[in-house]
Amino acid sequence: MSAKDAPPPLPEPLLVEVADSHTHLDLQSGTVEEALVKAAAVGVTTVVQVGCDVKGSRWAAETAAAHDNVHAAVALHPNEAPRIVLGDPDGWSRQGAREGGGDAALDDALTEIDRLAALPYVRGVGETGLDFFRTGPEGVAAQERSFRAHIEIAKRHGKALVIHDREAHADVLRVLDEEGAPERTVFHCYSGDAEMAEICAAKGYYMSFAGNVTFKNAQPLRDALAVAPLELVLVETDAPFLTPAPFRGRPNAPYLIPVTVRAMAEVRGIGENELAEAIAVNTARAFDY
Repeated sequence: MSAKDAPPPLPEPLLVEVADSHTHLDLQSGTVEEALVKAAAVGVTTVVQVGCDVKGSRWAAETAAAHDNVHAAVALHPNEAPRIVLGDPDGWSRQGAREGGGDAALDDALTEIDRLAALPYVRGVGETGLDFFRTGPEGVAAQERSFRAHIEIAKRHGKALVIHDREAHADVLRVLDEEGAPERTVFHCYSGDAEMAEICAAKGYYMSFAGNVTFKNAQPLRDALAVAPLELVLVETDAPFLTPAPFRGRPNAPYLIPVTVRAMAEVRGIGENELAEAIAVNTARAFDY
């Protein structure tokens, strides 16, 4: 194993327990149990396991059912919706190459997400939203239709809405306004600037910050974190992606949350315990556990 692939070392434990509000255990190496033990050893005692397609959402629900400290979120990722409708000839997603199934196939997939969203250990509907980075103009209609359906599902079941917003800020905010956002809405891997953070704050949307808040070029994210109300701030790994500096490029996992928490506390100019206390309360409130 090269140094680049080696898991980073365990950070100093946090003294106040926190939750990783967004992780993908199914994409990480090792078992769920190993990941949870390692995370708990550094004070990360709860994780929200997030589904991105039907298969992953079923897995998230099953994993949450089996572990008290895992909560599930279920959804079709914004990039999954166009692949269901239009097909995925390159097999870019984990399912391999697929034929397009049209709107009927999207309806079938959404029906299954709706069924999973009713389960008690499923605490969120997401990650859903819009992603104009990966999907071209031909996929926008499918993404938006899927996003609107997920908003309706979240509201009907009283679950948190977990948003994936990539290069689509104005449109995500517009659809939320048009549909009426659920009572608890979380911008996962918050990627807006300080101005957008003020809009989110006014609407009571939670902003979850990931390891990229530590990246050199991420000053706009740090500016957003500086103005976000403390009671709306969450932390996440989005593991195995977005590993915080100085481990960028190596595999991420929930046990690295303390690295991001410490960087965030520095941006806020408060102690890490104070920030961790706020994050713990906020995450439990956002996901109603």
